[in-house]
Amino acid sequence: MKVHGLPTRSIRSLEGGESVEIIDQTLLPFRFERRVLTTWEDAVEAIRNMRVRGAPLIGITGAWGVVLALKTCHDNESLLKAAEVIRNARPTAVNLSWAVTRMLGALLPREPKDRFFTAVRLAEEMTQEDVERCRRIGEAGLGVLRELYQEKRRPLNVLTHCNAGWLATVDYGTALSPIYQAHDEGIPLHVWVEETRPRNQGLLTEWELREHGVAHTLIVDNAGGHLMQHGDVDAVIVGADRITRRGDVANKIGTYLKALAAFDNGVPFYVAAPSSTVDWRLLSGRQEIEIENRGADEVLGVHGMDKSGKPATVRLAPEGTPVANPAFDVTPSRLVTAFFTERGVFKPEELYSGFADQLSAYQ
Repeated sequence: MKVHGLPTRSIRSLEGGESVEIIDQTLLPFRFERRVLTTWEDAVEAIRNMRVRGAPLIGITGAWGVVLALKTCHDNESLLKAAEVIRNARPTAVNLSWAVTRMLGALLPREPKDRFFTAVRLAEEMTQEDVERCRRIGEAGLGVLRELYQEKRRPLNVLTHCNAGWLATVDYGTALSPIYQAHDEGIPLHVWVEETRPRNQGLLTEWELREHGVAHTLIVDNAGGHLMQHGDVDAVIVGADRITRRGDVANKIGTYLKALAAFDNGVPFYVAAPSSTVDWRLLSGRQEIEIENRGADEVLGVHGMDKSGKPATVRLAPEGTPVANPAFDVTPSRLVTAFFTERGVFKPEELYSGFADQLSAYQ
């Protein structure tokens, strides 16, 4: 994608893998700044504090974290310890564990002196794979949006929750990939962007869409159901942080409520995600997916910019206010119309057979 007209990716290696450059997403949408990670601890900090976020990008950052760990971890014991910390930097997104496991599988059989080159090569390969997966996810969703436009014969209204654009991946995005491709093809559409409290990742979606020239409107989270009731939403497209083999979906808190509203109003509800987001070991999302609970400060305050143009945090509730802050919820497969994947469009009951060749890694 482009930032200020220049081709940009959310992460890239520097100096042959000796360091990694990311976009510090905690500063968006007001400031666009890059940040260089030089140690595996830097990668962990970036993941935990959401300088990088979005399941696919978290996974790729974890892969590069393993590369950086090899600069100081020259034996199996220290490498495995670092990898375990990286793997647990955030618990819900399965892509992180998937990426670290794939890296270790390639590195542990090799002599320590041969590991760094192998790690850099594999991390670069995984980075490019993510780009290609997201492009193909967009193609799958584009076909659906194209058919929907032919049916409606008017500009489409698509609602999305959180940020599942290129900032959440290496490039293209998941939920936004079909939107970008539809826009580039000339299909007229408009995107309802939910702000997505408490981290306001919807502001990242708004920033992305503005940079790409896609028509959109920012709304509060609780407006989505109202718009569906009035026929102002033609489709909902969201991303995912973990999907079970039967198609239950863990995604940013509030997604479940959008799925319920979509179901009640006959609006198709689509989930766009790469196969690396599917945890084939799990069946029931509500019972088996670990939901990350984050700190109270995210709920008690809101971050923005003051009248002078300086970053500021405003407190919304007094100190000591009891807070619960689950970061994700689970949407059951019965509410999902279909998945947009790198292999095409699948209904929830088709997901398992559509990726049967990947299951051996979990057996």
